[in-house]
Amino acid sequence: MPKTDEQPPELWDRALQGDVRSIARCLSQIERDGPDIPGRLASLPARPGRRIIGITGPPGAGKSTLTDALIAEMLAAGQRVAVLCVDPSSPFHQGALLGDRIRMNRWHDHPDVYIRSLASRGALGGLHPAIWEMATFLSACPFDRIIIETVGVGQSEVDIAALADLTIVVLVPESGDEVQTMKAGLMEIADIFVVNKSDRPDADRFLRTLRQLVPPAGDASHVAAQVLATVADKGIGVADLRNAVEATLENDPRPADRLRIWTERAFHLIRKKRMKDLQKQDLRTAISDALNKGAFNLYTFIEKY
Repeated sequence: MPKTDEQPPELWDRALQGDVRSIARCLSQIERDGPDIPGRLASLPARPGRRIIGITGPPGAGKSTLTDALIAEMLAAGQRVAVLCVDPSSPFHQGALLGDRIRMNRWHDHPDVYIRSLASRGALGGLHPAIWEMATFLSACPFDRIIIETVGVGQSEVDIAALADLTIVVLVPESGDEVQTMKAGLMEIADIFVVNKSDRPDADRFLRTLRQLVPPAGDASHVAAQVLATVADKGIGVADLRNAVEATLENDPRPADRLRIWTERAFHLIRKKRMKDLQKQDLRTAISDALNKGAFNLYTFIEKY
């Protein structure tokens, strides 16, 4: 009888050697979150260097177009690139609603590019629930750069800053009126600001305003973010962006930044592990039973649950 599936060790070994189909299947296993996944992730070989690039920003800023252009620049420099594109979930099948691979279809068969669209599945922070594990896995594969493009997010949804080694926040000239309100969120997580579609009117004015609002370099815990202009659909400014990305990634993060990043990553994974067995439907049933018994106190219920 023919074998219907590869043994998992063979599959993961082939993925770590760069086999694209095996990489895709391993990511699917991680997405299903089987019981052996934590052990497999713990056994992954460590690859030195900082490679994870987060791209986020408001809807309509051109994040996917910029990602597409950045891929081209990285390939021209001889780099292999993996991309995880997180889109809003379909309300019907919970899959990725937009499907960024459609917008990046010129890389579909490129041997040095792997692109996977993911649904956010309602997760806070503009990311997929298994994005941390997927990024860890891809970091062990032979990719030079891993790009994670988030759902268009608001000022409080900034989880990408804890996951990525470098965070790019993409804005457009029309964002001027929103910058002050964004300052408490997106404005504070960026290593690089990109004003995309900078051929639009008032772009120069917005660039000057943004540079004034970016927090200046301070002590050892803070480095001032760069502000760059691009027109991604025309390839303008993208080479400068890649150069800025490489320069930032080549520098080791300051001790306070390194500590912050690893603390955030550990906090996220520990919280996820502790919440793993908590199902909302089970919680709903337990609350229903408690309500039917009479007086209901939420805090007493939580302590006993």
